[in-house]
Amino acid sequence: MGIFFFACDTAMSHTSLPAATLLGQTVSYPDHYDPSVLQAIPREPARQALGYTDPLPFQGADIWRAYELSWLNSRGKPLVATATFSLPADSPNLIESKSFKLYLNSHNQTRHASAEALRAQLVEDLSRVAQARVGVELQLDAAAMATPDLAELTGHCIDELDIDIEHYSPAPELLACADSTGMVEETLVSRLLRSNCPVTGQPDWGSVQIHYRGRAIDHAALLRYIVSFRTHTGFHEQCAEQIFRDLMVRCAPIALRVHACYTRRGGLDINPWRATPGMAAPGAVRTPRQ
Repeated sequence: MGIFFFACDTAMSHTSLPAATLLGQTVSYPDHYDPSVLQAIPREPARQALGYTDPLPFQGADIWRAYELSWLNSRGKPLVATATFSLPADSPNLIESKSFKLYLNSHNQTRHASAEALRAQLVEDLSRVAQARVGVELQLDAAAMATPDLAELTGHCIDELDIDIEHYSPAPELLACADSTGMVEETLVSRLLRSNCPVTGQPDWGSVQIHYRGRAIDHAALLRYIVSFRTHTGFHEQCAEQIFRDLMVRCAPIALRVHACYTRRGGLDINPWRATPGMAAPGAVRTPRQ
């Protein structure tokens, strides 16, 4: 048995984390299949803190990519793959990220009859914990593991704006529409998103893509707002939902999609997106920092 130290990147405040969470603890590392290590974290407390009520004003998903998946075939030979998981945003529960990592690694010394048998087991276990159907795709060969190709998020990058910044904790009052009264549709991108894990204090680095239709959003105001998350203690999914809420409240776009792409930790990266109903999902992308 090995020892694994748990950090965090799931969307709950420190005070609302379940008492038995594995975050920030030193735990035994299972070397055989063990679905019992998976931990559910209800989404509702974090959403209540943001003022969300049913029905939710958005659709979306949390896209996880795993880079360290391995198991044994029926003859005991190790196989490796990458995997993509899609947790629907309306699932009652998140899956605590480090229990997710622990669970995936519990397959390392476990024999599966086929890759499809493994995939079916992953779907069953993860869906049980999330209480909603979790999509699972395995990338088995080298070419498939390299996709999606490395690329920056598409859209107009606002990071080169020459502006003064004074706020480093979320300040939705910074957001503003431009003076123009006309309607626009545009995609804005920043690589300057950063927040901090509420348990470990470790920084979480990300990029964010904002696609909207409505009154033009002031680009400098948006950049100041994104940077204001820099000392915020929050989790990936919650940050995306907070950005979505603040933009809807302050700028009232007709349509909005927020897509955050966070760098990996422990072999997993997390890419939550939230959008007004009817908007298309963002395309698959893996940024150079991922």
